[in-house]
Amino acid sequence: MARPERVPEMVDIAVLLKQVPDTNAKITVSGDRVDENAVNKWSMSPYDEFALEAALQITQATGGSLKVISCGPARVTKMLTDAAAVGADTLTHIMVDDLTSLDTTQVQTLLAAAVERSGAGIVFCGKQAADTNSGSTGPGVAEILGSGCVTLVSEVSIEGDACSALRPTSGGEERVLVDAPCVIAFDKTRTDLRRPNVRGIMMAKKKQIEVLTAADLGVGIEVGKVVVNAHAPPAEKPAGQKFEGAESVPEVVTMLRKEAKVL
Repeated sequence: MARPERVPEMVDIAVLLKQVPDTNAKITVSGDRVDENAVNKWSMSPYDEFALEAALQITQATGGSLKVISCGPARVTKMLTDAAAVGADTLTHIMVDDLTSLDTTQVQTLLAAAVERSGAGIVFCGKQAADTNSGSTGPGVAEILGSGCVTLVSEVSIEGDACSALRPTSGGEERVLVDAPCVIAFDKTRTDLRRPNVRGIMMAKKKQIEVLTAADLGVGIEVGKVVVNAHAPPAEKPAGQKFEGAESVPEVVTMLRKEAKVL
């Protein structure tokens, strides 16, 4: 008689999402600061999308709950609703009108408090946000929670009370087993991302979003330790030069050797 397959234990996962300017959005600087009001399109940070997809697969296989948490201004509601449209069960919005007024440690403190409130033992997030690229959210939240953390993960599975995570090494790949509670920060995975269908979109519109403040979470936001003096757009590239005809070859070679220093 064949042995029955082992049914995975039910797992509750909290996924941390950040809303960032879309990769095609035009970024402008006004008064030494990025003008967020001029950004015409906001999207879920790309690596967070892979974290969300991984959590969807695990919770749907185990019957667990997927709890989405995000910190930011009112516009974050759209992203949370999008997450609900693909299968997120509960939505938590930590209301912060100006996210740029907080440093990364302050944001991580808020997120960690929301995770504790959610009761989830496993936390998924992207390895870094597309706007700041700091890569500190996963390790920072794990430090506050006193949890283990694995970064740059491309594949994850649940083994009892632990997460088995695949990540790169200097010589290839390694599989790391980390006990829950833990934080897993995702790189790009091998799985295609799902998109909401019409039924999911309609159901998401009825989904309740829990809106919390720092006071609701019992978190006191102290003065930030990071001070941003100014934002500035990258310097404009000099105009290109065009050379035609064989007679221009000596001049081009001279420029490549003396100016570009590539010869």
